Order: sequence, then structure tokens, then C-alpha cells
Amino acid sequence: MGASPSRHETSSDDSSRAGDGRAVAVAASSAASGTGSNSNQAQSKRAPAPHMFHEIVAQEKTATAAELEDQVHGAGIYLAGKTKKYWVHEKSRCNCFMLFPRGLFICWSEDPRFWSWHPLKETSDSEIEAVSLQNVCWLEIHGKLELSHLTPGVSYDVAFEVMLTEPAYGWTAPVNLRLKLPDGTVQQRKEKLQERPRNQWMELKAGELKAQPEQKGEVEISLFEYDGGEWKRGLLVKGIKVVPKE
Repeated sequence: MGASPSRHETSSDDSSRAGDGRAVAVAASSAASGTGSNSNQAQSKRAPAPHMFHEIVAQEKTATAAELEDQVHGAGIYLAGKTKKYWVHEKSRCNCFMLFPRGLFICWSEDPRFWSWHPLKETSDSEIEAVSLQNVCWLEIHGKLELSHLTPGVSYDVAFEVMLTEPAYGWTAPVNLRLKLPDGTVQQRKEKLQERPRNQWMELKAGELKAQPEQKGEVEISLFEYDGGEWKRGLLVKGIKVVPKE
């Protein structure tokens, strides 16, 4: 019969196994610590959030703040039920916006005799709603944007993005473009559309603005023509673009 292990030998084996367990625990603890360190480093390397980012996306529940921040630096994110788009200009890191027709006031836009709504590819995998003018003599479109959401100190161009489609008529009188700031300051200009090319996107500049730190209030952006009395047709409206001046 083989001799039973001595008390000393049993204790030694148990101690060895316990030592192995402690080594594994220490290794696991070190790995976890390293992972946490890497995570902290990744967070510390993230650039500061864009101006007013958390306030702008506060109502969006489709993703985490970190995921939204990644998206805003890429293709951009849709806000308020896809009535608005927000992205950050790649070079300047300034906030940019597009106000789509569903977020604008368009006189008689819900009457199909005067306007019709169409899906429009905004990116390769996303659609927005554009609106097409069927026939009106009173053209009136207004949009609003919170001034404090623009990056302070940056000069912005504000323009309607539109297309003339055939049959287009009634554009002999120039349209009016207006930018009204919260302090009551108004910029206004006219654009003649009669000779503009058909079936291609163009920008009708409403004005320029520069937000100052702590400045608040809504900017009103307008396109209108109702003094000429002509019936008009053939204007496809994509929205209002607010981007830094080149």
C-alpha cells in the first residue's frame, strides 16, 4: 500500500494552489485596471463637445450623447422629427444647420392645390420631405433658428436651397429675401428667378450673421413675393442652410 501524503505535503500542495489562485486574481485585477486606464485615456482624448452641443441634442433619445457627438462630426444628426439637421463643419469645427420644409411656415402648404410634398434623398440612406409649388400668387415662407446655437464669433451665410422645375412661370417679379435678428436688425435683398437655370439646385442668400457670446433669441429667415400679383409655379424647396462663410 502506498503511503498517505504527509500533513506537510498536503499543506504545501494547498498553498501552491492558493498561490496560483492569488496570481490569477492579481493578473485579472491588473488587466481590469489596464482596461479602465485605456478607457479613461480614450475619454480624455475626445475633443471638447461642440458649442451648445448638449442643449441642441437634449430632446434626442435615439442614441447616447457620445454616439450623437460622433454622428454630428460625420454625416450629421436629424433633430425634431427630421425637420432640422445639425452637423459640425469639418475644418472650422463650427455648428451648421439645415432647416427642412416641415419645420418652416409655408403659407397654404397643406393645401394640395397650392403645394405638394415629396420624399427627397438627403443622403444616400436617408430621406427628408421637400415641398413643391403648384400654383400661388402669395408666396410666403418663414423659418426660425435659435441664435445661441451658432458658434460665437463665426460669420455665417444663410440661404434658401431651391430648384426651379418645369413648367415654371410667374417669376418676372423678383422674390424678397429677409433676415431679421432678435434685436430687430433686418437685412433684405431681392433675387430675380426668371432667367435662372431650371432643374438644378441653387442657393438664394437671405443674409449673413455673426453670433456673439451669450447672445440669445430667434433669427427669422424669410422668402416672399406677393406684390407682383402673378401666379407662380415650379419652385421646389429643400430648406434653409446656415453654414460658415467660405
